[in-house]
Amino acid sequence: MSEKLRMAQYGTKHGHAQGVLQVMLDHPEVEVVGVYEPDSHRRKQLEGAGDGAWGQVKWVDSPSEFLDDPTVVAVSSEGSNRESLGFTEEIVEAGKHVFYDKPAGDDYQRFERVVELARRQGTFLQMGYMFRKHDGFERIANWARSGFLGHIFQVRAHMSTWIPEKNPEGIHTGREGLAHHRGGVMYDLGGHMLDQVVWILGRPNRVTGFLQHATSGTPGVMDNTLGVFEYDGAIATVDIAAMEPRPMARRFEVYGTRGSAIMEPFEPADTIRLTLEKRQGEYKQGVNIVKIEDRPRYVGTFAEFVRNIRGKSDPLRSLDHELLVQETLMRVTGDLDG
Repeated sequence: MSEKLRMAQYGTKHGHAQGVLQVMLDHPEVEVVGVYEPDSHRRKQLEGAGDGAWGQVKWVDSPSEFLDDPTVVAVSSEGSNRESLGFTEEIVEAGKHVFYDKPAGDDYQRFERVVELARRQGTFLQMGYMFRKHDGFERIANWARSGFLGHIFQVRAHMSTWIPEKNPEGIHTGREGLAHHRGGVMYDLGGHMLDQVVWILGRPNRVTGFLQHATSGTPGVMDNTLGVFEYDGAIATVDIAAMEPRPMARRFEVYGTRGSAIMEPFEPADTIRLTLEKRQGEYKQGVNIVKIEDRPRYVGTFAEFVRNIRGKSDPLRSLDHELLVQETLMRVTGDLDG
């Protein structure tokens, strides 16, 4: 095996921070050189717990310890939603590749500048949308993009969740934290579904967001949300709430003139209901129940990031796609004109 890639993590307050760090630690071609958390109280909390991935890493006192180290080639950006764009900007300015957990901040123009710097430098910037290597989403997108399902006229995505009212200690992932962002739970989770929607349909002509404060005790948090995305000949809808009872009925549906594909739930992945007007290839006319693999989060997308750095593959999504997802998210939350 060639020499390991030296990587680091900047921030710990993202909801996926520990999971991504564990994937980095487990990857046989990666050496994690350190983790930096600017909040001293949060760092002490994690050092004191000493469990899971947090107990397997070296904590550093300044991001310069890896940003100024030419042997460190990449950094994961795992700050909270309100701080991660600043972290990512520092990482890219240091000339490092970045695995950037969603979403890409509240300032679209700033994110655009960061992406353009990465483009000029030739550094990889991969957003942490975790369904790009999901077996079901990959199959459905391939069917939709190839014409297998005919003209796609409707996409529906439901990705509700249950989020605690109060923020867990040290992080802003409760409904209190969501209240900081105009789009609430749509801002936090909508990018996962929009990553799939715009991959299939492209840039919507018109975006309309419905953001509602429904049941939460936290004042002003948008906890019940819907986005409508209009195209020439198609409409997509994404609905996300913060208080759906568990286990959540997460569902993704694509309808075309030659067939449809429905996946529920998509976590844990199990089957797709594929309906075809006529027999195509291995699939019969009518209803096909297609068994799919339940893959772990982050593993496939991070492994692809490593292959990109080594020159063994092209990115799963272009920088233009990363910009389009964020622009569409900002349009539906009202942070950009729709």
